[in-house]
Amino acid sequence: MAVATVPDEQQQVEEDAQLEGLDLSLMSEALKKACDDNPHLLEYVAGLPASIGMPEYAAELTRKMGENKQPNIIYATNRSGVFIHILFDPDDVRNRYIPIEPISTMDIQALLAKVETGLLDLKQRLPTIDPDGDREKQLLECLFMVTSEDGRHDQGIVARSKTFLSSRAQPAVKLTPRESEAMKYLFVRDKLGLGVMDPLIIDPYIEDISCSGMGNVFVEHKIFKALKSTIVFSSFEELDRFVLWLSERVRKPVNYRKPIADATLPDGSRINIVYGKDISKRGSNFSIRKFNEVPLSIFEIADFGTLNYQMLAYLSLAIGNGMNVFVSGETASGKTTLLNAVTTFIPPLAKVLTIEDTAELQVPHKNWIREVVQSTKAEAGGAVTMFDLLRAALRQRPNEIMVGEIRGAEGNIAFQAMQTGHSVMATFHAASVEKLIQRLTGDPILVPKNYVDNLNIVILTSQVKLPSGKTGRRVTSIAEIVSYDASLQAFSFVEAFKWNQEKDIFEFTGYMTSYVLEYKIAPKLGIPNHKRQQIYAELDRRTAILKKLHEEKKVNGFYEVLDVLTRAQKEGLF
Repeated sequence: MAVATVPDEQQQVEEDAQLEGLDLSLMSEALKKACDDNPHLLEYVAGLPASIGMPEYAAELTRKMGENKQPNIIYATNRSGVFIHILFDPDDVRNRYIPIEPISTMDIQALLAKVETGLLDLKQRLPTIDPDGDREKQLLECLFMVTSEDGRHDQGIVARSKTFLSSRAQPAVKLTPRESEAMKYLFVRDKLGLGVMDPLIIDPYIEDISCSGMGNVFVEHKIFKALKSTIVFSSFEELDRFVLWLSERVRKPVNYRKPIADATLPDGSRINIVYGKDISKRGSNFSIRKFNEVPLSIFEIADFGTLNYQMLAYLSLAIGNGMNVFVSGETASGKTTLLNAVTTFIPPLAKVLTIEDTAELQVPHKNWIREVVQSTKAEAGGAVTMFDLLRAALRQRPNEIMVGEIRGAEGNIAFQAMQTGHSVMATFHAASVEKLIQRLTGDPILVPKNYVDNLNIVILTSQVKLPSGKTGRRVTSIAEIVSYDASLQAFSFVEAFKWNQEKDIFEFTGYMTSYVLEYKIAPKLGIPNHKRQQIYAELDRRTAILKKLHEEKKVNGFYEVLDVLTRAQKEGLF
């Protein structure tokens, strides 16, 4: 299995080793405390070459840190004892991403082999693991049964297992306190987690993990962007073994006959696995799209510059009044993130139904039906497709149907749902409205052209180069589909908002000319036709409310935004 290496010139140090070549007075108080609490972190820092210098310790990362061209920063992950070192690499366009684990500065493979041999010897007498219980606690109890720390067994385990311990064939594997902590970490990481990938999974700042074949594993970091991790697969055989193990762990086993698998990890992250050199010439590969337990809110996305308050006000009017909306763009452009965020604009009493290949959408509403495609029984003829789920959804009377991504025959059903008065929101892969319409009306989706104008709004998202030279995600356009002319076989649409790349600002090109606002939403709000332009005053009012909530009232988190908007909607203020 792959291992996470430490920086070049890193030296192993014992617990009582002195920090040679490093001046402890240069260590910040925060780093000193972290090292005091975590001996392996002290060992790691002690082994850094003098040319690297003393790392900075960050209790929390900020976006401004991403501007540092030569980072040397250590921060903690969501698991005690696991740290990450972001380190400048002068020889590569990517900087280094170094996991620091309790096992990073020691070799306990020989001890691990003894422990596993002891467990195998006692396998008939080991307690049965209760899958519904605390699996980590049960696993560690098994570990304690074959190990002792400084010759002393864990007293709680001894009290429960005197007969068992006295009858075993082998003496306990003796561990130092340091070895014991490392063994417990390794046992849980490899038996319950994703092995060497686990530190990347538990790092809240990682968006994407990519193994492109033999060599380094790459990550996409929220702050430091594209990084090269020190996790390395040094041979095709090693990589194949890990991919086979990984596929078994996520319960979607691959083989030469079925080399591709998609799955969802327990935390909701999405994983794609491709096995073997026959179809992947650089060796087996896998990609993991990380999942945020709490979605980004509309205000957090606005803080990133993805869109502005006026666009949010526009979307609140559109979604709150049942418009059909597609979020479209290329891969990793932020489509699902945006779709999740704007669910706070769905009326709080709505019944929402989501349909996905892999579960990524997060809806805060209590009346939420979440359905996921079932593909594991395809060979037995029992597969349940997105088409099947969407067709069944029409009989469940939802107020809002959300589709993870439309890319096949289910597109037809989605547009039939629009025809019958259901509100539909979805993501789609297309870089422009023209290409979106081409894909919708072409094979294999084949939506009739005269159905397309049931789609009201297309939000185009993209990962773009900003005037500052950095990359960022922007809503490049919000377009309104107006009509389809059958005689000319042509579609008409107008652009309500447009991103100005030169100035990095958003232009309201649909001011006083918005088809959706004036002809779709104004009547729903009771505004008569001859006064339909009053809708822009409502748009301005909502813009001011959203700005005040965020900038003055400091409302920010996803569920906090939902709570405030729900109360405002109940009182008729929003």
